[in-house]
Amino acid sequence: MERAAEPEVDDEVGAVLGWLEFHRDALAAKCEGLTAEQLVTASAPPSTLTLLGLVRHLTEMERDYLTNDLSGENRGRVYVTDDDSEADIENLDASMVDSSMARWQAERAAADAVITRYGSLSELSPNGRATIRAYLLKVLQEYARHNGHADIIRERIDGSRGE
Repeated sequence: MERAAEPEVDDEVGAVLGWLEFHRDALAAKCEGLTAEQLVTASAPPSTLTLLGLVRHLTEMERDYLTNDLSGENRGRVYVTDDDSEADIENLDASMVDSSMARWQAERAAADAVITRYGSLSELSPNGRATIRAYLLKVLQEYARHNGHADIIRERIDGSRGE
């Protein structure tokens, strides 16, 4: 797959958005070439975490911190409910792969559309709790942290290593 390169820019907006795109693509690369069954394989016992679980969790992060908080609209959660706080990660099966991957791509696009509304990362979000920068950095750290998990899960599935 064609992936975003590590950003080589000096401006803050370009760097933050560049690293976000880099880490989004890194997760997509970890999933590329695997079967649906492999994407729902918990390969590092005793953890039940799967690559699809990571995709779904990061879909929730995009929705919660970027699409919802930066738009000022509450579009709800994607998978998690009051009754099941782990629905993004737990009890997944191969039949969920295509719709989950499409939902992740759609949420990324929705988040990007919201982000473009802002001229400065120093602007406050509509809820007034934090700057655009803070929300972007929260999602960026979620991707970076979970991409480390994805590295281990993928290596345990088929031996693939690297970014």
